[in-house]
Amino acid sequence: MPAEASPLKLIIQDNVKAAMRAKDRVRLVTLRTIMAEIKQIEVDKRVDVNDEGILTILTKMCKQRRDSLSQFENAGRTDLAQIEIAELAIISEFMPTPMTDNEISAAIAETITQTGASSPKDMGVVMNMLRPKLQGKADMGAVSGLVKAALTV
Repeated sequence: MPAEASPLKLIIQDNVKAAMRAKDRVRLVTLRTIMAEIKQIEVDKRVDVNDEGILTILTKMCKQRRDSLSQFENAGRTDLAQIEIAELAIISEFMPTPMTDNEISAAIAETITQTGASSPKDMGVVMNMLRPKLQGKADMGAVSGLVKAALTV
């Protein structure tokens, strides 16, 4: 008997059906792309992807769209940039509310205290504890820089 589907996956599936009924082509294509990414991981790893796994996928997809967007804007391709903006907006709907700078700083300080980290050598331990808490809620690249700065002081 298959495991129960993740709530986020069910929400995305419902959105696919709604987009089909509404004949919203851009939304439908983007949602199907999300479902294809989820299915790919489920088939490759033979597991049911949970909400945390889906957030990882969505974070990756957002990053890809932002990278493409900046390249298209630099190349003056506003037509392609508009597509990336629309897809990014749709994918972002399923992401958790972003954390504020103060919340991120508090989480970093709390994790550094919990781990007893004192130098940049301890950065991996801190990041491994922070990742599940902040995944999808903060840009992990920026968080990494903040952790490094906090441990360098």
